[in-house]
Amino acid sequence: MGLVLRVLAIVAYRPAIIYTDSVQYLTNMGELSPDKLNPIGYDFVLGPLVAIGGLTFVVIVQHLTGLLLGVAIYALARRLTVYRWLAAFAAAPILLDAYQVQIEQNIMAETTFDVILVAILWLLLAKGAPGWRRAAAVGVLVGAAFTVRAIGMVLLIAVVLYLIASGKQRVRRTAAAVAGFGIVFAAYAGYFHAETGRWGFTGAENQILYGRTATVANCAKLPLNEGTRLFCPKEPLGQRLGVDNYAHNHYGDPNWPGPLPPGTTKRQLATEFAHEVIKHQPLDVTWAALKDFAKGFAPTRTSEPNDVPLDRWQFQLTYPNLKDPNTAQAAVKWGGSEPHVSHGPAVVLRAYQLHGGYTSGTLLGLSALIALAAVAGLGRAKGSGLRAAALLPVAAGAILLLGSAAFEFSWRYQLPGLVLFPLAGAIGLRAVLGKDQARPPMADYPDAVDSEAAKAMKTTEFAPVVVVIAAYNEADGIGLVLTNMPKTCAGLPVDVLVVVDGATDNTAEIAREHGAHVCVAPSNRGQGAALRLGYHLAAQGGAQYVVTTDADGQYDNDELETLLEPILLDRADFVTGSRRLGAEDADSRLRWVGVRVFAVLASILTRKKLTDTSFGFRAMRAELAIAVTLREPQYQSSELLLGALALQARVVELPMTMRRRGDGSSKKGPGLVYGANYGRVMTTTWLREYVLRRGRRRSWRTPAGRTARTSR
Repeated sequence: MGLVLRVLAIVAYRPAIIYTDSVQYLTNMGELSPDKLNPIGYDFVLGPLVAIGGLTFVVIVQHLTGLLLGVAIYALARRLTVYRWLAAFAAAPILLDAYQVQIEQNIMAETTFDVILVAILWLLLAKGAPGWRRAAAVGVLVGAAFTVRAIGMVLLIAVVLYLIASGKQRVRRTAAAVAGFGIVFAAYAGYFHAETGRWGFTGAENQILYGRTATVANCAKLPLNEGTRLFCPKEPLGQRLGVDNYAHNHYGDPNWPGPLPPGTTKRQLATEFAHEVIKHQPLDVTWAALKDFAKGFAPTRTSEPNDVPLDRWQFQLTYPNLKDPNTAQAAVKWGGSEPHVSHGPAVVLRAYQLHGGYTSGTLLGLSALIALAAVAGLGRAKGSGLRAAALLPVAAGAILLLGSAAFEFSWRYQLPGLVLFPLAGAIGLRAVLGKDQARPPMADYPDAVDSEAAKAMKTTEFAPVVVVIAAYNEADGIGLVLTNMPKTCAGLPVDVLVVVDGATDNTAEIAREHGAHVCVAPSNRGQGAALRLGYHLAAQGGAQYVVTTDADGQYDNDELETLLEPILLDRADFVTGSRRLGAEDADSRLRWVGVRVFAVLASILTRKKLTDTSFGFRAMRAELAIAVTLREPQYQSSELLLGALALQARVVELPMTMRRRGDGSSKKGPGLVYGANYGRVMTTTWLREYVLRRGRRRSWRTPAGRTARTSR
């Protein structure tokens, strides 16, 4: 998908998207003048690429780089033991966000800046706590980031915080990083002085700072002189324009603000004005910057009237910025053709971007909060060894975006958050939850364990109703469950099949003593694997209906007939109980919440109202049980439910009772870990059954009533 989006962008906008800053970069490739609006670091990348293949070659390289950045983020997350699905989450924004794709199609410095960000993350995180040499190299990279975007210098703060928080030799490593940055900064400042005759590092510091302070300046209360008063906006407070207007439209006008006092310059007076505002109105300036910082975490991409227009960073149906004659001239001079748009690809890209093809700021904010929770040591983070690793990207993202907002808010300046916050959240969640306890997906039925277990069990003819129970070390509780199991249901005989999942106690012997059929799997694979084996054995033995219940006594066997009745009356193919519709003696507040959260998620995914996706007391037609694709050895309940719905089975929920576990302790693991894996299984099942198989799904029964396909 990421590749498709980028190919469409290359085809849609030829030779590239040329923004005002693009022209400045292009015209400065030869001069390398450091006092322009933008630093010259990107020009060192841009110049050779233009020389090789023009502007189209530049954006092709930038798009390929964007794809490689996604791969690099995924690989780094996996190196830090982040779960595969969570590592994919960390990489998805940089690969799929339409605003990222759009900026890569621009002749702009953002992609180069992202490369430096990811390089810093890899150097610091990929091989454990860094020594002073790696720290020095990172300092040099921070300096390089500063030469590409001046705000990059604030990354040094995040690097120092990480170096202090991780490992030993904090002073030595920190000094090395600061020295590495200092070398680059000093060289750049020296070059600036040699070229301009004054000390500085960018030509933008005065006008951007002026733009920020002009929006809040209360000139009536400021000690302004004859010169600085000229810079006070004419608009009254409450009706001020945005930072962009004052910094570029006003300050950039060579005739503004009119005649200056003798011996003064626009640069000097603008700087004095800004300093006066900051000195006398520090809270107003800070509050304005914080409000702009918060905008980046909005759920949707919107902009306020005085912000930098959002449509600058959106795909357009006509070529953007053609009112500026420099745009077409730059396209011809460095791209070899007039700027033009291919309508079809542009329509696709714009529709994707405007209808959800971006990363919600709220999701980025949630990722940041999860990372901070890990840094604080919540859950299992204290023993994870990942607290400092979570700190680096979340600190870098927060400091970088806050630093940008201190000058001006633009959705363009929020894009580094796509690199940093999802990775921070992924590392943080891994730290809080602990190591991934999920087992690999099951192979097609029957696998080697299935075959061995089925072979050891004698061929059995089952009653029409078979209750399948997966049991692992349940010797203390399964006897009572079997004792209370009805022998008949609605006039039909009932058999019980206990699938012992590699138990190390005498669960199998106790089950046999209570009259159950027993199949012993030679190794422990998980409840899902045991139940899948039971479904197939029951169906092969002639069972018409399969019921599942647990071995710990949480469900009321007396409700069996109620559970099976809708199927017997041909009103349903799959019936599941619901503790929310019935009664529940909850022993975990977290699981109480989880039941409701996952019910909402499943309802959204399947477009069917569901109240309980993990209730273990269920009944289904035997042919349906073996028709559903089952891959999960552990977190199987949502996979079975969503799989049945995807096969167009009639699914009914009934109010049922769920008691506290009768004996022993739960084998589901910590609530957060279980919840994360449960959510993973639910979403991946939906993706497999509802998205990837869309158009290929068919009813689970043929017109003759036979099974359409078997589980794999």
